[in-house]
Amino acid sequence: MRKGFLKAGHLPTLFAAFLYFDLSFMAWVLLGPLGVAISRQLHLDPAHKGLMVATPVLAGAVLRVLIGVLVDRYKPKRVGIGAQIVVIAGLVAAWAIGIDSFAATLLVGCVLGLAGASFAVALPLASAWYPPEHQGTALGLAGAGNSGTVLAALFAPGLALAFGWQNVIGLAAVPLTATLLIFALLAKDSPQPAPRKSLAAYLDLLKVADAWWFMFFYSVTFGGFVGLASSLTIYFNDQYGVSPVVAGYCTAAVVFVGSMVRPLGGAVADRVGGVRALTILYAVAACAFATISTGIDSLVLVMPVFLIGMLCLGMGNGAVFQLVPQRFRREIGVMTGLVGMTGGLGGFYLASSLGYSKQLTGSYGPGFLIFAGLAAVALVCITMVRNRWRTTWTALYGAARV
Repeated sequence: MRKGFLKAGHLPTLFAAFLYFDLSFMAWVLLGPLGVAISRQLHLDPAHKGLMVATPVLAGAVLRVLIGVLVDRYKPKRVGIGAQIVVIAGLVAAWAIGIDSFAATLLVGCVLGLAGASFAVALPLASAWYPPEHQGTALGLAGAGNSGTVLAALFAPGLALAFGWQNVIGLAAVPLTATLLIFALLAKDSPQPAPRKSLAAYLDLLKVADAWWFMFFYSVTFGGFVGLASSLTIYFNDQYGVSPVVAGYCTAAVVFVGSMVRPLGGAVADRVGGVRALTILYAVAACAFATISTGIDSLVLVMPVFLIGMLCLGMGNGAVFQLVPQRFRREIGVMTGLVGMTGGLGGFYLASSLGYSKQLTGSYGPGFLIFAGLAAVALVCITMVRNRWRTTWTALYGAARV
């Protein structure tokens, strides 16, 4: 890591943002690794399983807009503490009352969705401390908190086997509480926050074409990442007949790659430009998921393809957020919420569509093929805007590397 980066910002805040993001994401996707156990007890079909694991993703997408607005108005640390308290209280209440129906799992999913909205807290908190030339690295490190999805996939199936899946819901409140205390002690709001904007100004961003481009690009990269993190335990168990614990390990391996390379994606984008990085990543991702859609009949053979695809999505997440603060630095709070919202919507689409694909056709292939098509569309679109962004951003917005 360059010495200039270490001196440029506030490392305790960057660590606190990462940790907050990490444990919140663990909670956000918790229903995915528990999905096999839940579906067996509640007798859910593939469509209901897909909707169950997709509900927290959708709730997180919607709540990110609200959290983004609150962050701009009341600062990230205060909003982050309040949101975490609500999530912890919701998990404890669900554990104490009990979850005995499909509708109840959807309510729990809505509570977990607020944990997913942590994206709109952690990234603005970290971003405000760093200049444009270090945005990709800083937001990549903070955004690496999506590695919390690895924790859920790695431990939740085994804990469910040992203690019952409902107790795992309650146990999740323990690390979240510890993280809340660390966040409250270490996180510090930047002394130079972006000026507050009116609600009308937030709505005005939706009139800017670049905002919509970012929303679409992130719906593919982050949507693919979180959709797979939520769905793969069920997919591996159903498609290849492995136990929930082994399916969780396979999911953890795939998600680990996607989360750990997010800082690399931001750093690479800082050096070569976010547009160039995304061009390559979308192309490779489209090929990987098109290959998966053919129905590879061996878990050993399909795992490397998943790893390649997830690597591209993870690096793409970092590359997108190397570009966003260069174009919308003063509106980073609400832009994080808007872009994060569409990322969540992409995840909701992928997680639910895989379930419906299996329900309607008997195969997950069509779901993966359509997602590969979306990656190909993103490749075409990033090529379309490339020249305009490179020729105008430096002069108009002081961009570092596009």
